[in-house]
Amino acid sequence: MRLVSIASGSSGNCIYVGSERTHVLIDAGISNKRIEQGLNEIGLKAGELDGILITHEHSDHIKGLGVLARKHKIPIYSTAETLEEIAAKASLGQYPKELFRPILPDVDFVVGDLEIKPFRIDHDAANPVAYRVQNGRKSVAVATDMGHYDQYIVNHLQGLDALLLESNHDVRMLETGPYPYYLKRRILGDHGHLSNETCGRLLNCILHDNLKKILLGHLSKENNYEELAYETVRLEITQGETPYQAGDFSIAVAGRDRMSEIITV
Repeated sequence: MRLVSIASGSSGNCIYVGSERTHVLIDAGISNKRIEQGLNEIGLKAGELDGILITHEHSDHIKGLGVLARKHKIPIYSTAETLEEIAAKASLGQYPKELFRPILPDVDFVVGDLEIKPFRIDHDAANPVAYRVQNGRKSVAVATDMGHYDQYIVNHLQGLDALLLESNHDVRMLETGPYPYYLKRRILGDHGHLSNETCGRLLNCILHDNLKKILLGHLSKENNYEELAYETVRLEITQGETPYQAGDFSIAVAGRDRMSEIITV
């Protein structure tokens, strides 16, 4: 399996996951041009995609969906409530709604030789999910836009080979920054986003010897920066009540405007 972040951040998200013969995107929140350029960089064309898995309907996760669906007729998977919200967005233009494939949280489905495991997340959207993708004995996950985590989330992230996990904001930067009060409360609330510290604490619950790669994703442009996220998460791991140190794992930040390395598991 391969996992590549084409873009990850508060301004747009698009992650590629695939096997030798099946290729999917998790979210399409950047322009179709950038999506196609990213796919070309890893030797693929958009027309080779077998599905687009949408986590929720916010614009930074669906911005390029209309053009991509219109040009290439790719099936779109998400919860019925999310698909209903997407269908109502005039900004996406016209595209075939018969491409919609409703799914349910905690009900696995198959795309090609990939087993997709959607699971619930708490975010201020219609019925958002994160995705765990399995191919044989290998599995990866993309989990962002979570206001908090609990044992249910921990259970769904156990035993992964690679993971892109939200590390959205630094709490102090957010609290002292320019955002209006209501927006700060939203981001810090149970249906907002994971902070750097909370990301590190969640990682401490799921670390294991065979976790090959950790990508920190969905960083806020205004309330975080890459070095801070990286160092804060590493500190949480090193100081956590686990047998591990941060140096035991390959950790990187998924860039807002650049592709990550190709992670192969």
